[in-house]
Amino acid sequence: MEIIAIIPARMGSSRFPGKPLAPIHGMPMVGHVYFRTRMCRHLRETYVATCDREIFDYVTSVGGRAVMTLDSHERCSDRCAEAMLKIEAELGHPVDIVVMVQGDEPMVTPEMVAQSLEPMIQDPAIQVVNLMAAMKRVEEFEDPNEVKVVTDLRGRALYFSREPIPSRRKGVTEVPMLKQVCVIPFRRDFLLTFNALPPTPLECIESVDMMRVLEHGGQVQMVPTAAETLSVDTPGDLERVINLMAGDRLMAQYLGKPA
Repeated sequence: MEIIAIIPARMGSSRFPGKPLAPIHGMPMVGHVYFRTRMCRHLRETYVATCDREIFDYVTSVGGRAVMTLDSHERCSDRCAEAMLKIEAELGHPVDIVVMVQGDEPMVTPEMVAQSLEPMIQDPAIQVVNLMAAMKRVEEFEDPNEVKVVTDLRGRALYFSREPIPSRRKGVTEVPMLKQVCVIPFRRDFLLTFNALPPTPLECIESVDMMRVLEHGGQVQMVPTAAETLSVDTPGDLERVINLMAGDRLMAQYLGKPA
């Protein structure tokens, strides 16, 4: 199978401008995402898709592969699709699966990428997968920057929300507190189909792209990961990630790369 990873990254984040180049232990955040993602043995290659020359120049300066994209994309999946088509033109043939790894997931591991791919490798009917992880703190469960998910008994997403779901207000003290982790493999044609679908009401209300799949009657297979991970949405998140990554086992394998 021809599998590539694409990391969408842009400087213009509304909550944290410039965050892809924010330093973590001496390396820009997008560098951590790139080097850690490309360690996955299933991947032919890993690329960064960006509309910003600063990010492109940094990635290429450390020997990485980067693709310039339009600056008009509102969704990461649109940026990934444009980059995928450019990569396919360079390769001379289509790919089978694209793993979209958000550029604000600096704690991603190659094992997480492999976990997300396993259901698609085993079952050709599965079109899109999301990782999910348990949250240990109620504060994280109530944080609107974290996308929560509930699933059916087969592990397929029922609903995504920035609100705490399921409810803790009915006298139940123990509920599954699960968050979406933005390591998202798409089958190639499904990514193009997904992007061609019109945005849906609940997608807009929740500000969660995967709701579009559910509202159009599709399925999102969720895969649990035990890896400790934290996405960076704010400068406060960055400080937490810096502390959590102190002594990280993977960093020693790539921090010697030129920055």
